[in-house]
Amino acid sequence: MTAHVKPKALENFKARDFRMLIDGVWTEGAGPALERVAPGHGIVVSRYPAGTKADAERAIAAARKAFDDGPWPTMTGAERSNILLKAADLIAARADELAFLDCIESGKPISQAKGELGGAADIWRYAAALARDLHGESYNTLGEGTLGVVLREAIGVVSIITPWNFPFLIVSQKLPFALAAGCTTVVKPSELTSGSTLVLGEILIEAGVPAGVVNIITGTGPEVGAPMTTHPDVDMVSFTGSTGVGRLTMANAAQTLKKVSLELGGKNPQIVFPDANLDEFIDAAVFGAYFNAGECCNAGSRLILHTSIAADVTARIAELAKKVKVGDPLDPTTQVGAIITPQHLEKIGSYVDGATKAGASVALGGNALDLGLGQFMAPTILSGVLPEMTVAREEVFGPVLSVLTFETTQEAIRIANAIDYGLSAGVWSRDFDTCLTVGRKVRAGTVWMNTFMDGASELPFGGYRQSGLGRELGRHAVEDYTETKTLNMHMGARTGWWMPR
Repeated sequence: MTAHVKPKALENFKARDFRMLIDGVWTEGAGPALERVAPGHGIVVSRYPAGTKADAERAIAAARKAFDDGPWPTMTGAERSNILLKAADLIAARADELAFLDCIESGKPISQAKGELGGAADIWRYAAALARDLHGESYNTLGEGTLGVVLREAIGVVSIITPWNFPFLIVSQKLPFALAAGCTTVVKPSELTSGSTLVLGEILIEAGVPAGVVNIITGTGPEVGAPMTTHPDVDMVSFTGSTGVGRLTMANAAQTLKKVSLELGGKNPQIVFPDANLDEFIDAAVFGAYFNAGECCNAGSRLILHTSIAADVTARIAELAKKVKVGDPLDPTTQVGAIITPQHLEKIGSYVDGATKAGASVALGGNALDLGLGQFMAPTILSGVLPEMTVAREEVFGPVLSVLTFETTQEAIRIANAIDYGLSAGVWSRDFDTCLTVGRKVRAGTVWMNTFMDGASELPFGGYRQSGLGRELGRHAVEDYTETKTLNMHMGARTGWWMPR
């Protein structure tokens, strides 16, 4: 690897020092700071406190007190909504700052990061609307002397643990809905990309969120994340990350029977029939495979192509993928940025090597790129992939596209479902019956038809099987952070009691 080249945008840059937010107070960590080296530039860009178990316990205690004694759960929906709307406006006002942090810490392209911030602000506004819509039920059909009322109450203290690949967007898919319900929270961002979440803490204080309602702690999973999933004062855990860590989170939470929401991995197929609009599909295939450098649970990493079009479509995808610009994340024209860590780059390469040893062919890329910056991977296409190969079954989490083939619709569905994941899928055909048949048979939380990786705040997101539990976004998102309570009320004198009088 050549010496790192500092771009002009970072010539006068100084690494930013952050503090944790506990009970409304910015606090230093007890141990040495965690330094974040920018994956796209190879220089230290951020320092965070290395939180400890004691820090996690202090944050949980603050959230517990804020829920049990504070004003947040008892505010009207309108009051919480107004604060969330103010937060959304402040997010929009500081979008460039937040996008810059996500760009340099995660390696994602700056143009993409700015787009994610626009989507995040919209999610906060959507959650604000749901804060006013949350309601229970009533039943006056239970007999003349009985009235039944079902309340929806905030579940309590929620631990929110987020990953490094979409630092601000994913916390925005969780936190505003928990707040809209009236919950209090402890948030742990990834130790690789904590900056924008800590700035969010500043925004929420300015917006009027009371002390203790949102606590943000930094550090590693074993030191900080583990107590967030086991502590008896935590009522719910919302986690996004790998399936392996998701299993551990669920096992930890089971010790005190907490509610758990998990958004985990994916190995998402795109099934393409001969009658599809191939021009549109090829563009979507390149986008689906290489967006966020493939470090995306929703990546369209498996193409399942009809045998009659497979060779031509693979060649066309390769030609378009050659035009994808890989480079400096701070360059507005970059489409694929850096890989999160050198270790992860090595892991991606090992999947490619394993696939070729198993009989697949490299149709494009397959190698790391030395750009004189940080760590980068060439957009890669593997052809001749069989369903039983590891690269067709496990989440690579990098810019690697596997091409499989099918003869019949039932075979395509079987290949799509023959893995442990079920997060999302795509189907491409001009025949609506074909799209609907595949869409109903593929076991995935989202199935796109003649498009891929579209989304909206109104549409639920989550997976089947080992892709997770529960759903985020959508009109029921706030309800996920509530408990239901039945009030069974008797009116008038009680008669007909079973004991003789």
